[in-house]
Parts: sequence; C-alpha cells; structure tokens
Amino acid sequence: MLRFLANVVWFLCGGVLMGISWWLAGVLAALTIVGLPWAGACFRIGTFSFRPFGLEAVSRSELTGQAGLGSGPLGFLGNLIWFLVAGWWLALGHLASALACAVTVIGLPFAWQHLRLALIALAPIGMAVVPLNR
Repeated sequence: MLRFLANVVWFLCGGVLMGISWWLAGVLAALTIVGLPWAGACFRIGTFSFRPFGLEAVSRSELTGQAGLGSGPLGFLGNLIWFLVAGWWLALGHLASALACAVTVIGLPFAWQHLRLALIALAPIGMAVVPLNR
C-alpha cells in the first residue's frame, strides 16, 4: 500500500512529465527507423519512470547470467550514441526534477528516484526493469 501511495504522489508531482519525456524520445527514435533499439529502451524506462517505487532497473546480463546484444560492445556503442543524442537531455531533466524534489524533506525519496533515473538515462541499452522482490 505504501508503494502505491508513493507512486501516486510521484506521478502527480512530476513523474508524469519525465515519463512522457521518455516516451516522446521513444517515439522520435522509432520514427527514424534506425532508432528502434533505443525506442524499446525508452518505452521500458519511461514506464518505469511513471511508477518507480517497487521496481528497479538492472543489467539484463546480470539478470539472465548471459551476455546479450545490449551488454557487449554493441551495447556500449548503442549507449554511447544514445548519450550523445538524447541521454544527457533526459538525465538533465531528472537532475532538475531531483533538485526541485530535494527542497523539502518529504521530497527526498522522490529526489533519490530521480537521481537513479538520471543514471539510467545515460545508458539505458541493456537494462531490464524488474520488481524489487524478485
């Protein structure tokens, strides 16, 4: 119940803006056709950005124990391109949101979530979103 309430407050107080930003980046990536690998990551992380409490983002290779396309040299290249094109913009959005949330003591958990999402925004390829209690 507490996670649900935290997600509702998160959504109403800024989570919706960053989630829409992620989905917008995903739509723009999908429109280019070449950006389809990034679009999938954008929609996955965007959904996570709408309700981050009770979920976590982990490396797919850590989750499955196997190396995949997103965790090897191609994943590094994809994340590098992502960072140069859109990653730093989304990370800046999350950092600005974190600063706004950190103004009050009540907003500190939300600021922490924004900081976690800012790190994910820098390199989302190869990440999977899973429940905290796997």
